[in-house]
Amino acid sequence: MSVSRFNVRVYGLLLHEGCVLVSDELINQVAITKFPGGGLQPGEGTKDGLRREIREELGLDATGLEHFYTTDFFQPSAFRAEDQIISIYYTFRVKDPAAIRNGDAAQGKDADKGQKLRWLPLAQARREDMDLPIDRVVLGMLLRRQG
Repeated sequence: MSVSRFNVRVYGLLLHEGCVLVSDELINQVAITKFPGGGLQPGEGTKDGLRREIREELGLDATGLEHFYTTDFFQPSAFRAEDQIISIYYTFRVKDPAAIRNGDAAQGKDADKGQKLRWLPLAQARREDMDLPIDRVVLGMLLRRQG
């Protein structure tokens, strides 16, 4: 099957004390590490979509959203052969990031069962710590900015 549609995704980068928040999830029975976020819904702006995703997954209100990166290369979906993925990343803040502890289950009422949150220390992080190709690009950008 060839690519026939766009799949627009929005993801958030929450930085705290030299770490970035990541989500360990099961997608189609495959364990992956990714940034918090997900699919944009029809009629939704990208910032509103990310705020919704953060509420759904973390149970927190995202503030101070600032654009970080938008996919600038062709990326087919790993899960739907007909989809081309376009991901938009924002940095954001929450009221008390220290309240999110390593291994915490995602607290949002619509979080996936088994979804766990953890802080990835940027000083030890490698692009390969992320499973999705665009997330690897974004982690690499974060690492270069930290360096």
